[in-house]
Amino acid sequence: MSNYKRLTAVLIGGWFLFALIAGARHVFENAANRIGGTVAIAAVAPIVIFALWFGLSPKFQEFALSLDPRILTFAQSWRVLGAVFVVLEGFGLLPAVFAWPAGYGDIFIGITAPFVAWKLANASHRSSFIQWQILGITDLVFAVGLGTTARLLSPDGASMAPMTMLPLSLVPTFLVPLFFMVHVIAIAQARRWKVVTGGSPSNGIAARRLRPCELSSESQA
Repeated sequence: MSNYKRLTAVLIGGWFLFALIAGARHVFENAANRIGGTVAIAAVAPIVIFALWFGLSPKFQEFALSLDPRILTFAQSWRVLGAVFVVLEGFGLLPAVFAWPAGYGDIFIGITAPFVAWKLANASHRSSFIQWQILGITDLVFAVGLGTTARLLSPDGASMAPMTMLPLSLVPTFLVPLFFMVHVIAIAQARRWKVVTGGSPSNGIAARRLRPCELSSESQA
């Protein structure tokens, strides 16, 4: 597990450096009123790689499922920085059709993340926990969709060009796919939580994460 922890840290660090250097070299810049193809590739490619690795490697899947869901959920608090979109729209630098839904959606997820991590990251609130994670994913997908169609939805609105330049280019090329992966891991963890009797004396239940090997043995039984 320690090897996967180091490898994952190196990969995330390298990914961040790539997004940073590519942004500094203007790889993602697009003068059109939308997010261009290079940004889309940079955003989707890591998600595809993660999905393949998670689906094909039982050891990596076990490592991912062993992470603390409370920490993963609390990490979504950073999304309160979506307020920057609303501020930039106020200065006429981003179109309202994108900035308002994406900004306020991120603010909501960011503000509620600590509560969800503290109160809902357990088996007794599994349904609510998963629903919140799905809501976070929906916000990300909706924001990306609005970013790519802003020119069609608001032809006379401000350009999406700032989202293709540093520092905002890090949002679609690094932060959005990273937050998406964190949501997916948290959902996968919650789906494997098992409620057992005789756990906490306060509510009579306890939750634990089942490893893939335990799941396979249970299914065979």
